[in-house]
Amino acid sequence: MKKTVFLIFSLVMLLSISSFAQVGRITGKWYTIDEDGNKKSLVNIYKTPAGTYEGVIEKLLTGDTNRKCVNCTGEKKDQRIAGMIVVTGMKESELKLSGGKILDPANGKVYNCTMSFDSKTGKLKVRGSLDKSGLIGRNQSWVRAEN
Repeated sequence: MKKTVFLIFSLVMLLSISSFAQVGRITGKWYTIDEDGNKKSLVNIYKTPAGTYEGVIEKLLTGDTNRKCVNCTGEKKDQRIAGMIVVTGMKESELKLSGGKILDPANGKVYNCTMSFDSKTGKLKVRGSLDKSGLIGRNQSWVRAEN
């Protein structure tokens, strides 16, 4: 009986460590990539003191690097895109981050967001969707930036 309890406990601990390691691979700096494969911006994904995850655009890599979010609404209207928090409210869920929102500064729209690390490619899979289930949306693959 003790061996069974120990085995179950060990398995649960191993799975939770594996889950943490996977989510830990999501944090850090990532290049967003456009449809032509060019780097557009540098985004830093980090864990907040409240335990959620956010992403801030640290640098724009194309066009006017001081451009503002003219299509945004609310407090982000006409704010500089570089330095703007564009990923908010993400929570750990199994081996991914989900339940948050992502802002597309190009059109000012906010989408539901899910992020997961693809261990085969080393890329971050980012899905923005109109619906919470993620059926109506699109995927992007972001590339890890060298720190």
